[in-house]
Amino acid sequence: MLNFTKVDRANPLKRGVMERIKDFREVYTVFDDNKAQEQSERCIGCGDPYCHNKCPLHNIIPAWLKQTANNDLELAFNISNETSPFPEILGRICPQDVLCEGDCTLNDTHGAITIGSIETHISETGFENGLKPKFANKKIGKKVAIVGSGPAGISAATFLLREGVDVDMFERANKAGGLLTYGIPGFKLEKERVQRRIDWLIEAGMKLHTNCEIGKDKSFAELENDYDSVFIGIGATKGRFPGIDGEKNDNVYLAMEFLTKVQKRNFGEDVENFIDVTDKNVLVVGGGDTAMDCLRTSVREGAKSVKCLYRRDEANMPGSKKEVINSKEEGVEFIFNVSPSSIDNDGINLIKTQMTEADSSGRQSVKTIPGSEYKESADIIIFALGFEQEVPAFLKESGIELDKWSGIVTNDRFQTSKTKVYSGGDSVRGANLAVRAAADGKNAAQKIFESFQL
Repeated sequence: MLNFTKVDRANPLKRGVMERIKDFREVYTVFDDNKAQEQSERCIGCGDPYCHNKCPLHNIIPAWLKQTANNDLELAFNISNETSPFPEILGRICPQDVLCEGDCTLNDTHGAITIGSIETHISETGFENGLKPKFANKKIGKKVAIVGSGPAGISAATFLLREGVDVDMFERANKAGGLLTYGIPGFKLEKERVQRRIDWLIEAGMKLHTNCEIGKDKSFAELENDYDSVFIGIGATKGRFPGIDGEKNDNVYLAMEFLTKVQKRNFGEDVENFIDVTDKNVLVVGGGDTAMDCLRTSVREGAKSVKCLYRRDEANMPGSKKEVINSKEEGVEFIFNVSPSSIDNDGINLIKTQMTEADSSGRQSVKTIPGSEYKESADIIIFALGFEQEVPAFLKESGIELDKWSGIVTNDRFQTSKTKVYSGGDSVRGANLAVRAAADGKNAAQKIFESFQL
């Protein structure tokens, strides 16, 4: 350890641009043993580790870094998997630059420890060596229904199964995984990684019911009657329009609609009204990771040109920096400081913007520049402006309290207004990070298990 003065931070290798834009396989390679050990040895072993504190799951990061440096794979694997439901997935998709790595003590001087890449290495190498996540052998005679199979639902199922609780998971789609399966493209997360975790949950006793929509194929009242507790983790996937003329034109789509249809096609599923961007000029409006996903997917789908429109400057983009870099490498053009004003059949009308001076809190606002209107031509326009909660009928019919944003109201024990019904993730928070949904699922599972001990 403490080798940060001798060894520079290193990121995992990436596949060449001309190779990777031809498919949906992952861009980044996994560290080998030597590179993982070398990078782990850079850790200074903080007494009060900021990386641990910033992680929503409170992963014991310095401990598994130390064991990786010591070449004790099994102990590193057990520590990593103890606090996280799927570390090899979060190691790939978490924005570490604003979470654990962003708070690393070495970040401002020698470069943060490559935490996410080492996290991925530990699990993937462990799997190759026959290690698997552990679950309880004995059941406690309680059963929980989980509605939704995204990050929150998978996490809740994982930690309940570890305690010997029986779990039935209900998913309206053809495959489990939610956002991890249908929302995040394969070049960031290959779908075999998600399915592997689902398979282990089934092996541990979970019963998975796909193509089963609660409120349609099965009533919520049945879940309340048949199970000791219910966990709702239905996410927030309803896209947002900007509220401008022409936003419902035939050439305009929402991000998740586009990404989901491409992924379904990649699975070989039937897709109605597939959005074909081949040889088209594509504009994506937005600056977050979902916008980057749409841009990079459009490149792989053979778009003629791909541009990103964002109303702030590059320094104020909300997405992960590495995703912006990857997008640029793959040929995406970025146009900053523009805001859409209207849409017609051959493009989008824009007005230029600028950032205001920071106020007393350090925040900047966006203001438009009068007389700066112009037009960007496009065949396809995709909005990636964030997400809102869906409100399935069963929520209202069952009397579960919602807040003014249509989020499910919960207390500090993750209980809804119905005592035996719990919730977490985006259905409570609004659109947020997968790791925060995973943390909610984990904590809700702990509270559910505690209720069974009373």
